[in-house]
Amino acid sequence: MWIDDTMSFHPLMDYGRAHHQSSRSMADEGPAFEYTAEALAKLEDICSRYPADQRKSAILAAIYLAQRQQGYISRNAMKAVATAIRCSAADVEDVVSFYTMFYQRPVGRHVIQVCRTLSCALNGAERVTAELQAVLGIAPGQTTADGEFSLFEVECLGACDRAPVVGVNDHWHECQKPEDARALVDGLKAHGAAGLTGCHLHVEKA
Repeated sequence: MWIDDTMSFHPLMDYGRAHHQSSRSMADEGPAFEYTAEALAKLEDICSRYPADQRKSAILAAIYLAQRQQGYISRNAMKAVATAIRCSAADVEDVVSFYTMFYQRPVGRHVIQVCRTLSCALNGAERVTAELQAVLGIAPGQTTADGEFSLFEVECLGACDRAPVVGVNDHWHECQKPEDARALVDGLKAHGAAGLTGCHLHVEKA
């Protein structure tokens, strides 16, 4: 029996590239960075929940606050994070360079992340990505020329029963169909996060 070995129910996965940032590249130095007074107050509140000699435990929160303020984590932002939680810049870089939710280069205003692990892959995530590429005119890892959208493929977003799942910044869109990719992009342009479904568990609880 002849078998077409070019066909597969599952897309070719480069798990090392998406699960964590296994190949390091030097982050942009970026502009001078200081936490805003509001961000610093929030960070201090978080740090107060740990023993005084364990401020480093707040490293994820410190990086998130820096990224929310600047849009990405530059080398100068890493230094500011290190100073704020009293660790080395290398400690901060270790975390930033591992997790895909931290960006070491500027990204678009809307960061679209398509989950591509098993449940989402079986339900058409590869086609969702392909349609988003066609609509946006960019490939995964790229940003549109107007700076509005960046597109990434990522590993499990934690809603396997609502696959395919798409993350947009800190928000959520479930049961995404390939044919609705243009509507998703148009909704983001017109309404921002209000155009997303949100996590159904949160929505139903509310």
